[in-house]
Amino acid sequence: MTLLIDNIGELSTQHLAGEASLGSGGAAGVIRGAAVVLEGERIAWVGRSSSAPAADERYDAGGRAVLPGWVDSHSHLVFAGDRTAEFEARMAGQAYAAGGIGVTTAATRAASDGELRRLLAARVAEAVAGGTTYLETKTGYGLDVENERRSAVLAGEVADEVTYLGAHLVPAGADPEAYTELVCGEMLEAVRPHVRWADVFCDRGAFTEDQSRRVLLACRDAGLGLRVHGNQLGRGPGVRLAVEVGAASVDHVNFVDDADLEALAGTWEGWAAAGSPGGAGVVATAGTVATVLPACDLSTRAPLAPARALLDAGVQIAIASNCNPGTSYTSSMNFCVATAVLQMGLSVQEAVRAATFGGALALRRNAGEDADGKRAVGSVAVGHRADLHVLDAPSATHLAYRPGMPLTHAVWRAGTRVR
Repeated sequence: MTLLIDNIGELSTQHLAGEASLGSGGAAGVIRGAAVVLEGERIAWVGRSSSAPAADERYDAGGRAVLPGWVDSHSHLVFAGDRTAEFEARMAGQAYAAGGIGVTTAATRAASDGELRRLLAARVAEAVAGGTTYLETKTGYGLDVENERRSAVLAGEVADEVTYLGAHLVPAGADPEAYTELVCGEMLEAVRPHVRWADVFCDRGAFTEDQSRRVLLACRDAGLGLRVHGNQLGRGPGVRLAVEVGAASVDHVNFVDDADLEALAGTWEGWAAAGSPGGAGVVATAGTVATVLPACDLSTRAPLAPARALLDAGVQIAIASNCNPGTSYTSSMNFCVATAVLQMGLSVQEAVRAATFGGALALRRNAGEDADGKRAVGSVAVGHRADLHVLDAPSATHLAYRPGMPLTHAVWRAGTRVR
């Protein structure tokens, strides 16, 4: 069956390669008076409504704006328990410290599989209802072999991408060196069949540069893609380590200096020449994405990540929710995008791109079809996965112009309407 979605007031494709031929006459990646044809799980046609082909069914967008579904490339959804008291303490002036993760670890270990499944399903449903159509989530609240394996299995039941984060925090009472060896050895072996990525929290109070490097290299040798939590709590080695090991993303990046910006930008030299976003060769030459987490910055009262400076330096950025119980208990990408525009100095289209194509780039799902059969996400282009987010507004500008308003009108995920 084919579905024609037409009478789109503004279509943000985020797929620049095909844009020139459409002659949008507006912002790059935007088509006015547009239409899209879905065929099963894929996008079959994109263009102007006046040229749209016939389809089996039709959906009238009523002049509304349509975006790619949000690609949330950083979340922590496998958890139980509550950290409201920690949040209240921060609002009263207490500084954030990584140690609060231990509170969630205890609650998560105590929860049954059934309870964790129920909580996961509810959190994913909330994200999808807000326009998120592709979602990464991490382990990291088990912190022993069996609970990290269990977290990975449960996450894989609902998330599109699963990341191994055994190196989230050294559990209370554990020897840091012995625990690092466990993360690199027995724990990695147990989790490996259930994950695509590995991550490490390289910051004060978490893992040192040497420990982080050992974890990342062991996971790379095991065939996993790499990510890094870095430079959240202060200047440190996280960004440079991510570049050194070829990580797909370094996330948080609240505290970066000129050397960090230069190192990240250097990973993108020659990328544009390989083809515009979505074009041939992009995946093979992609560098390290800097993922900013605006809701977390607000919750921890940290300096906002320098998204504007990162972009101006030539770094590709992503925006993600960092949904977790301690520092960012929201999956609202609408909120994160509005914050990036209102407080981080991004234009609306820059923020939308970072929350769609940027997230896909951070997950290496931005072009073609991978060996595992997954189609590209994060942009509206022929052959890509049919993930669409219809706003109850005539343009994406309303995400920041009307912050906090319930603007998600309809959502298609892999060709199926889910809202």
